[in-house]
Amino acid sequence: MVKDLIIHNAGQLVTCASPGGPKRGAAMQDAGIIADGAVAIKDGVLTAVGTSDEILEKYKAAELIDAEGRAVVPGFVDPHTHIVYAGDRLNEFELKIKGAEYLDILAAGGGIISTVRNTRAATEEELIAAALGRLDRMLACGTTVCEIKTGYGLDTETEMKMLRVIEALDKQHSIKIVPTFLAAHAVPPEFKGDADGYVELICGEMLPQAWDCYSGSHFASEATPFFADIFCERNAFTTADAERIFASAAELGFRLKAHVDQFTNLGGSRLGVEHDAVSIDHLDAISEEEIAMLAASETVGVVIPTENFNGGKMQFAPARKMIDAGCAVALTTDYNPGSAPCPSQPMAMAIACRYQKVLPAEALNAATINAAYAIGLGKTHGSIEVGKRADLNILDSTDWRMLVYEFGGNMIAKTLVEGRPSVRNKG
Repeated sequence: MVKDLIIHNAGQLVTCASPGGPKRGAAMQDAGIIADGAVAIKDGVLTAVGTSDEILEKYKAAELIDAEGRAVVPGFVDPHTHIVYAGDRLNEFELKIKGAEYLDILAAGGGIISTVRNTRAATEEELIAAALGRLDRMLACGTTVCEIKTGYGLDTETEMKMLRVIEALDKQHSIKIVPTFLAAHAVPPEFKGDADGYVELICGEMLPQAWDCYSGSHFASEATPFFADIFCERNAFTTADAERIFASAAELGFRLKAHVDQFTNLGGSRLGVEHDAVSIDHLDAISEEEIAMLAASETVGVVIPTENFNGGKMQFAPARKMIDAGCAVALTTDYNPGSAPCPSQPMAMAIACRYQKVLPAEALNAATINAAYAIGLGKTHGSIEVGKRADLNILDSTDWRMLVYEFGGNMIAKTLVEGRPSVRNKG
């Protein structure tokens, strides 16, 4: 049987295979390693996975890639990013070093609001050009799938502009993109003191228009999930606000996500689980009771060590406790202009290992198969399994653990997206 491509002689073929759903508990320590592994690829899809002898004996291919004994891992999945924006927050970076707290910066009109001003003023073309550069940096670090949120518009016009930009990025870049609508990211200046009025605008106008935008896009025709998200936090939105937005979003057909327990515990984790959110993200202040609830649910807990590292905080999400309790845990960069300007999932993995006591195999599974389930793509992406998209990283190492052992560089020798060497433009 003739295939398009065979990759063989992988000293370690690290599959992260998990056909029954995201990995939990002890299963997160199993990276699914095949020694002297190989894969066969046809039409961008993995059609066979096994040892080199098995694959080469059974199949022929138009092209062969010899991994030369190096490790091969799945393409990384980044389930939480904010990479469509204009400007930067370099001045706030210095303020944080001097001791300023993020919520204080936000309350003073900085943080998200400063990025909102710049993003509102930018053209679609400017936003696309800037975001393509960020996607390039993510791809260079091995990411082949990512979620992108709106949330730097906070008015109907700009939020829809951001959705159009996100769709354009998916058409132009080889990274597969999943869109999320995050109008409830902060209360905009024009609604200062009237959060209820802004929530009403989100529910009555923005969410319906966002759904219409999605319905007319190629995302809908390709059955790519579309999420609604909310930042449930002090100086942002309450759990009552989240209840209203969740109800309106679910009625329209959105799947749900939530930023919760980043700084304070307002009961957001409980709310997300009760509403069957696909993921709840941050979780720095999650309670023991909520960890147990999360473990008993289908919701994925997404932890964000890059944000804690960048902010110089030691209140990392209790990822070790969450894994031991049986939660499905995923990792993300949270790539954004303020709290986590980081394009590298391997860096997120390295921080999680050191500061959250996540084992290397757990970190890899969290950044691949579990991250894919956190954005509704676990059945098609995130692992090296027959029938999934052929997104692969060939490492510059014979041992995949070098990804997290060595940090500050780039261990990726070659990235393949849909079985083809990665390039920015699909055409």
